[in-house]
This record gives sequence, C-alpha cells and structure tokens, in this order.
Amino acid sequence: MKNVRLQRSLTVFPLVIFGLAYMAPTTVFSTYGVVAQITEGMVPAAYIVALIGMLFTAYSYGKMVKAFPVSGSAYTYTQKAINSHVGFMVGWVILLDYLFLPMINGLLLGIYLHAYFPSVPFSVWLIGYIVLITIVNVIGVKIATKVNLLLISCQFFIILIFFILSIKGLVNGMGSGTLFMSSPFINGDIPFSYVLTGASVLCLSFLGFDSVTTFSEETIDPRKNLPKAIFLVALIGGALFILISYFLHLVYPQYHAFKDADSASLEIAKYIGGKLFESIFLGGYITGALASGLSSHASVSRLLYGMGRDGVLPKKVFGQIHAKYRTPAVNILIVSVFMLTAFFVDLVTASSFINFGALVAFTFVNLSVISHYFIREKLRKKFDFLLYLMIPLIGAGFSIWLWANLDKKALILGFSWFAIGFLILLSMTKLFSQSPPELSIDQIETSEMNI
Repeated sequence: MKNVRLQRSLTVFPLVIFGLAYMAPTTVFSTYGVVAQITEGMVPAAYIVALIGMLFTAYSYGKMVKAFPVSGSAYTYTQKAINSHVGFMVGWVILLDYLFLPMINGLLLGIYLHAYFPSVPFSVWLIGYIVLITIVNVIGVKIATKVNLLLISCQFFIILIFFILSIKGLVNGMGSGTLFMSSPFINGDIPFSYVLTGASVLCLSFLGFDSVTTFSEETIDPRKNLPKAIFLVALIGGALFILISYFLHLVYPQYHAFKDADSASLEIAKYIGGKLFESIFLGGYITGALASGLSSHASVSRLLYGMGRDGVLPKKVFGQIHAKYRTPAVNILIVSVFMLTAFFVDLVTASSFINFGALVAFTFVNLSVISHYFIREKLRKKFDFLLYLMIPLIGAGFSIWLWANLDKKALILGFSWFAIGFLILLSMTKLFSQSPPELSIDQIETSEMNI
C-alpha cells in the first residue's frame, strides 16, 4: 500500500495569511502600554529595530527552506546543516514555542470571554475552543485557510476602525492634535538603550513569520513560494506594528498616565471610540486568539509529524497522515490534549517557555545558513561572504542578544526543559555512539512526484 503523503495545495497568499494569523496583528495592542513606558514613548522606533533584526532571521529561513523544502522548520534545518544531535536538541527546545502558543491562545480566549460573560465557566470556553480548532485542522489546510482568512479579516477590520477613529480624533485636536510627529522615532532626550530594551520585548511579537516553514510539504513550489511568504509575513507584520504603535502614541501621548500599562490599549480604545469601540476592540482580541491558535495548532502538529517521520519520535504515532483528510490527525489530537494544561499553567510560565524556545530556533536557523552554504557548500565568491556569512551572523547575534536578556525565570525553565531533552538524546543514541534517525531528502523528493 502506497504511503499517504501531505498534499501540495498552498501558494504565497494562503501562506502569508497563515503567518499573519499566527502573529495576530492585534498583538501590538497587548504590549503597547508596557513598552511605551520602557521606551518613554518611542515604541515605533523600538519596532523598527525589532523588524530589522527579524528580517535578518527571515532571510535565513528563506535560504534554508530552499536547501531543505521539507516539514520541520528549525529542527530540520539544524539537523541537516549542522548536526543530527544538535538538530534533535533544537527540535526539542522549540517544542516549547510550538506547544505552548496554542495553549496560551486558548487560555487568553477563556480569560477574556469568562470576564465578559462571568456566568459561563472558564472551562466551557476553553474546551469549546479546543474542539473547534481541532475539527478545522483535522479537516485540512484548505478549510483552515478559509477560516483564517475570515479571522484575519476581522482583525484588519478592527485595525481599520482604530485608524479611522484615531485620524478623526487627531484632526479634531485629540491627543497630540497632529498626524505627523518625529519624537516617536527620533528623540535625543531618550537614551537609545531604552529603545533597545523595548525591542527585546517587541521582537517576540514577530513569532509566526517562521511558522509557514512547517507547511513546506503542502506548498506548491516551496523553494520559490516559501521564501517570499516568510519575508512578506515579517515585513507586513512589522509595518503594521510600527504604524499602529505610531497612531497609539499620537492619540494618547501621555504614556505615564495609563491606569494599568498591561491594559493600556483598552483605555485608548475607550478614549477614542467610547464604550462601543471598547467592546468591538475586545472582540478583536478574541478574534486574534482564534486565528493565532488555529495556525499555531496546525504548525506544531506538522513539526511533530516531521520528527515522527524521522524516527526521532515514535513513527507509528507521530509519523502518520490521515488517509482521507491528508493531515497529521493524530498529532493534532495530541496537541489538543496538551492544551488542557491551560487549566494548570499560568500565562507567565507559558510565555517564558515560548520566549526561550523561539530565540533558540532563530539563532540556529541563522547558524545553519553559515554551516550549509558557507562551510559545506563553500560558497565564498563575490557577494557570498555577505549573503552566507555576515547577514546570518548578524541575525544570530541579534537573537543571542535577545536570548541573553530574557528574565531569569525563562532561562531556568528553558534550561530545565533542555536538560530533559539532553537525557533523552543520551539514551536514544547510547551516549552519542549512534546518530539519531535522519530523513532522506532524496527519498522524499522522489516520492513527492507521486502525490
């Protein structure tokens, strides 16, 4: 019986939709108040710095997906370009990112809806959310793309209303009373170190541009379409973050006057649009949780499939594709069960795991470009030194700098998870005397001709 494989059906547009949905454009509102106080009003400048750093890493993802157009993301790239043992550890660590993000979205959605409808228990919202995204993702990426398009459209609608209300208010003298102000970008009175500190927080808003790499085996012409999608997701997301944060500052420049920095955006929403827009704005948060949860849930199921197919995880469980829907249905169900940890894990703990895993992934994708192209392939002519050494080296350095600035709790939790994975690797390889199972790229590319 012929093995069932993932079906190629995705082009650049749905990939960008998945990436943007994973990032959730409305996430800019979540951190605005805190970062506004850290940077003393220079949030747009901090987003520019963060975007520049992320574009270096997006470049490296594009290069690696051309070399290895298979499902697995940073795990696959590190395994093939650097070392199978290192690849296993990277895959293990980034499971923190992929596993906890869908759970956090469910947790947030449950918290917001329970607060808005206190008579309905938190558990009802969480379980209903899990059931919904599980069904959509099992049915297939085509259905998920349509749902994501609807959800991402709702978020853009909220953002559009925000812009209209902001411009109307500014024209009528609200806030700064002007549409043009340079201080959010350039301010000699504010130390640049404040901007860098803000950027270290805001970079995590970009989580999602890399998620599209996990759809490599479901993408038409992945070597061409995936690099475009990766760069577009980072660029479009970054541009939105900069523009939105700029208008937030214009309409409410008194960043020290927030009653609660964590919910500053809700204060601004009520300030510019009254109670009605505050309610609509809250709906945008819920939409963002649904969209991001749907995409992140789909991504981690494919990461598990990549590791299961390689034999790093039990293949009979993780390396299977549903015969009818052509999706990793078992993995989708496993992730759904894991999401029930939202009943026991708080938001701060889960966020710490994500920060650690994401930055490790970014670092090693950049290093993989150097290892594969500059060292192994010996591409060192003309501009190769810039393309395959300097650019990824800058990306790696930026990621390491952010990683080093994580709080102690994130580092402790992250290294604890790393230690567990290292012990598993020792057992699997019999103290490194054997290599972890590796995927044959040639075999996969040949089999794809029959899909």
